[in-house]
Amino acid sequence: MTVQKTLFASAAAMALMAGVASAEPALIFDLGGKFDKSFNEAAYNGAKRWVEETGGSYKELEMQSEAQREQALRRLAQSGANPIVMTGFAFGEVLNQIAPDYPDTKFVIIDTVVEQPNVQSNVFNEGEGSYLAGIMAAQASESGTVGFIGGMDIPLIHKFECGYRQGFLAARPDGEVLINYTGTTPAAWNDPVKGGELTRAQISQGADVIYAAAGGTGIGVLQTAADEGVLSIGVDSNQNHLHPGKVLTSVVKNADVAVYDAFIAGEAVEPGIKVWDVASEGVGVAMDENNAELVTDEMQAAVDEARAKITSGEIEVHDYMTDNTCPVD
Repeated sequence: MTVQKTLFASAAAMALMAGVASAEPALIFDLGGKFDKSFNEAAYNGAKRWVEETGGSYKELEMQSEAQREQALRRLAQSGANPIVMTGFAFGEVLNQIAPDYPDTKFVIIDTVVEQPNVQSNVFNEGEGSYLAGIMAAQASESGTVGFIGGMDIPLIHKFECGYRQGFLAARPDGEVLINYTGTTPAAWNDPVKGGELTRAQISQGADVIYAAAGGTGIGVLQTAADEGVLSIGVDSNQNHLHPGKVLTSVVKNADVAVYDAFIAGEAVEPGIKVWDVASEGVGVAMDENNAELVTDEMQAAVDEARAKITSGEIEVHDYMTDNTCPVD
């Protein structure tokens, strides 16, 4: 029976690892925990798939505070874990500092770029998936007003917002997109109560489809939307099942595939940048039995057409990370 090794975020537990030689891979989850029903959980599912298929074991760690990032990476590297995979852009700065200290260790970061010879950076074109969700929201909305609730107010989440607005306004030029963010610190990812409050505020302004790109905070958005009788859009993982028939779709980014591929490659992970987009099926919108009744034939056809045009380059979805403006402003 395979044993999955869970590492608790305490100095004592991490110190124990330092003296243990290991060639196992490792996965560090960002704040919010591996069962956030969103980004972290998608990464966990990739590791779980690797375990099921290979019978291997890996180390994992759930972040409890910002202060633990450097210690966690150094201890894992010293323990011999290889490769070390981490979820979230917030690891970028510290990884850039410590990667040169462990040239024989391969590091894999998801959601940002770190230019070091032993680092593989996985980035997703979330704007493209969000564009498709905007197309769906435009057709599903009866009021012509939809909402976007982001987590931490950072360029990465504006990338989701901008793509969503582009898609929605392309299909419904006379429509309106309400926008709120839950905060400017990492706590913004794990505040479902605030997410619910913002959802109610947007509903009061006429929004009848609300997209949550907010990590664990989004769980509160989806719950409140379901309770208030409006549609929601999930993010990162397929969240359609959380409220069947009430979640229009989920913008999925295949962080699970990035983790799985890294674990499969092991110490042979290739450094550089991997881009996951609509063309590579790295991002998209979830269609399943939980939202089947909400997706009309017309809506499906519109999504298929937009996907094909994005893939061919006929539709260009703006990348907010390279240009911090949005063309629909």
